Amino acid sequence: MQYRKLGNTDIDVSLIGLGTMTWGEQNSEAEAHAQLDMAMDHGVNLIDTAELYPIPPREHTQGATETMIGHWLAARGCRDRVVLATKVVGRAHDPKRPSYFRDGKPMLDRANIVKALDDSLRRLQTDYVDFYQLHWPDRRTNMFGQLGFEQLDDADTVPIAETLAVLDELVKAGKIRHIGLSNETPWGVHQFLREAERHNYPRIQGIQNPYNLLNRTYEIGLSEFSLREQVGLLAYSPLAFGMLTGKYENGAQPEGARLTLYNRFQRYNGAASRAATSAYVALARQHGLTPTQLAQAFVNTRPFVTSNLIGATSLTQLKENLDSVHVVLTEELQQGIADIHQQYPNPAP
Repeated sequence: MQYRKLGNTDIDVSLIGLGTMTWGEQNSEAEAHAQLDMAMDHGVNLIDTAELYPIPPREHTQGATETMIGHWLAARGCRDRVVLATKVVGRAHDPKRPSYFRDGKPMLDRANIVKALDDSLRRLQTDYVDFYQLHWPDRRTNMFGQLGFEQLDDADTVPIAETLAVLDELVKAGKIRHIGLSNETPWGVHQFLREAERHNYPRIQGIQNPYNLLNRTYEIGLSEFSLREQVGLLAYSPLAFGMLTGKYENGAQPEGARLTLYNRFQRYNGAASRAATSAYVALARQHGLTPTQLAQAFVNTRPFVTSNLIGATSLTQLKENLDSVHVVLTEELQQGIADIHQQYPNPAP
């Protein structure tokens, strides 16, 4: 395993981090624990979860993923060897964002963050988290594939300085070591950095956003923040919900696969995405790699990436993802990726 610093902290996190959003939906607790054991055996120390999980979000399963991780931590007694990351939900601005949290008024204010963190700590059976992230912005902005930004609507938005003040209190109380953002924009990252410096609040140490061969929009504005400000990317969906594995080629709908099970996840399923995927699949095979190896190695080798958050529903998938740290992308292969990207630039933003 390789390791990189989390932001400008002294924490080393594994280049491969373990994402957990399928646990409690597509995976049982026993399967989740088996994944955790295998990941740890391969040197993974970063476990990323959220109060929202599992996905798709449902009120009756909410928190199940954290509970499973808590049981594992208690059984293995390995809390001190894990960098534990979780998230608090933002405001429910549209129907896909769940509004059943905290009396239907989730927002990034004092009452919500304090309650959310305490509930997560209870489920995780720990008294602190290493990295606490805001799952999405409190304000209205373009996120989760939404394009364009048409108007401001900040009448009831919790100010960023207010959110940081709460997180500052929780860091000082020892419940959080470091903080981060998720599904953020360049403007949002700049504001968090500016307000932290202005008020001497905790500085964000990472940004968890989607990044993969079909969605490289992170490179346009956020990657410069990562490199210049030391707030690296924790990349989620490195396989574009499994699209880049090639398993959906030629219209295939594998039994039990995420895009087969859930109509909700169409972000990576358009005609351009499928055409680009076919090109990447062919490129991988021409160079003796599996499509998964190519897609994961691409993310692993980006200089602005702190950790690649893989997700798997089987140990076979997990092992292939973990082994991607050993894949070398030749100059010829990198040129092939560049050529495809030029033909199909960001078909699934």
